[in-house]
Amino acid sequence: MTEERPLALVTGASSGIGYALAGQFAEHGYDLLINAEDGRLEHAAQRLRETGAEVRAVPADLTDAAGVDRLVSATTGLDVDVAVLNAGIGRGGAFADTDLADDLAVIELNVVSTVRLAKPLLREMVRRGTGRLAFTSSLAATTPGPFQPVYNASKSFVQSFAEALGDEVKDTDVAVTAFLPGPTDTDFFRRADLGDTKLGTMEKDDPDDVARQAYEAIVHGRAKAVTGSLKTKAQGLANKVLPDSAKAAAHRSLTEPGTGGDDGPGR
Repeated sequence: MTEERPLALVTGASSGIGYALAGQFAEHGYDLLINAEDGRLEHAAQRLRETGAEVRAVPADLTDAAGVDRLVSATTGLDVDVAVLNAGIGRGGAFADTDLADDLAVIELNVVSTVRLAKPLLREMVRRGTGRLAFTSSLAATTPGPFQPVYNASKSFVQSFAEALGDEVKDTDVAVTAFLPGPTDTDFFRRADLGDTKLGTMEKDDPDDVARQAYEAIVHGRAKAVTGSLKTKAQGLANKVLPDSAKAAAHRSLTEPGTGGDDGPGR
């Protein structure tokens, strides 16, 4: 990594919001340390290098403690100016029907790895007296999640965790941001087995738009930002005042298996 350019670490950066966010940082003069567990990571790194950024790719499965340690070790000797903990997965379906192993994998990646990574990254930023730590939360964090209960609960953890850390460092030059996208056009829905739901087939936000808004929130040190379309922002406002029972019912209408129909855009 070059000493002249700041460094951004982004997890889950092989595609979707993570890749788009890495692109934002690269286009704004950052070098990159990117992570994902799939085979698309090196291709993503090659494309990001076309911006002129120096890019180091660290393949690692963050559901495994050894994978987290591998990524943390890759930061040794580097000043990470911005860290975006974006990697996450979901699992659709009724809780009584889903495999326990799948539910635990959601917790391991969305919750456990987030804590494992945040600890050394934030500790080093506080020691240096500067930095930006960001978390990909979700509008799902603001509502109970029938047919997606573990995912929504995991994002509620991330949201609370991020806001608590932000308060802890509020008197320093370190800032913590949680950004909350709504349904975004990524591979998340296929991997979460949500293809036969209304949520899986409905029109979704552009990940590039989400990433641009998230980038602005992160670099300006905003604590919280709902990112995406006007529809998503309106839903974020509504979720502040609607009772949990109403939000749960609305969520159920989107995530109950078999609600997708045959004429959706298939996203």
